[in-house]
Amino acid sequence: MTRFWPLIRLVPRQTHFNFVGLAPYAAALSALALLGAVASFMVQGMNFGVDFVGGTVMEVTTPGPAPLGQVRAVMARLGAHDAQVQIFGNPHSARVQFRSVEGKDSNTGARFVATQLASQIPGLKVTGESTVGAKVSGELVWSGVLALGTALALMLLYIWFRFQLQFGLGAILALFHDILLTIGLLCVTQVEVSMTSIAALLTVIGYSMNEKVISFDRLRENLRKYKKTPLRDVINLSENERLSRTIITGTTALLALSGALVMGGPALFPLVFTMAFGIFIGTYSSIYVALPVILLWGVNRDDETARAIGPQPARP
Repeated sequence: MTRFWPLIRLVPRQTHFNFVGLAPYAAALSALALLGAVASFMVQGMNFGVDFVGGTVMEVTTPGPAPLGQVRAVMARLGAHDAQVQIFGNPHSARVQFRSVEGKDSNTGARFVATQLASQIPGLKVTGESTVGAKVSGELVWSGVLALGTALALMLLYIWFRFQLQFGLGAILALFHDILLTIGLLCVTQVEVSMTSIAALLTVIGYSMNEKVISFDRLRENLRKYKKTPLRDVINLSENERLSRTIITGTTALLALSGALVMGGPALFPLVFTMAFGIFIGTYSSIYVALPVILLWGVNRDDETARAIGPQPARP
């Protein structure tokens, strides 16, 4: 391998980074970032899409594959706010949704858009139309919040059962940290928030929790081996041991998302953008939010006693 890729020799086989020593600086950085996220949410707010604020949804069909780019261009010329166009059902059908049309009420705007699409795109027919009201939007907001809350509660119970209570609290605080910073980034960038964004946040929670479980498992294993070693040293050892795995996993995930981020277009951008940031911040919080909570709380090393694994009897 080194003959074909000489740069791999520069990668150290063992690292000795003092992760715990940088924890106070990371805590200050996280506190500033969280304050900025809260301020951005209060000042700018989130750019909610049709799913949350209401609007018009149309289903259109075309003789050939639906020209999504052409439909988006027409919607932009018509002044439709927060327009989204995506394939619906089959390649000949598309779903067009928008919040409103500049200078027109909801009914007039819907008729105007339907007429203009049919006239400017040959063969296009509007086969269905519906309006998403404020009540439905409010129910979707509540459903999204409930989904996030349920996910966090179930993960706390799992970590508490699998490890110790302080591990679960550290994981939940880190997940809140990840969610708040992701929401803050969406407020700053004004990326449209839809039900797809909720799915992205749930995916971020899953990835972040997976990182924390792996970190906790390595820490627990080393706590059994080094019962007299100070906790801060065991944390540093554990994170250095899994550092290469963390880099490889995170880099692979980000590379997989980079193609969709660049080439996916506006339909995929909110989903991929949220997931990419969540992967980065989830890896960070595993080291500098979850583990410091465990360090401050302490652990009980007498819960389990390590047992040596002897030779196993041969099976007949």
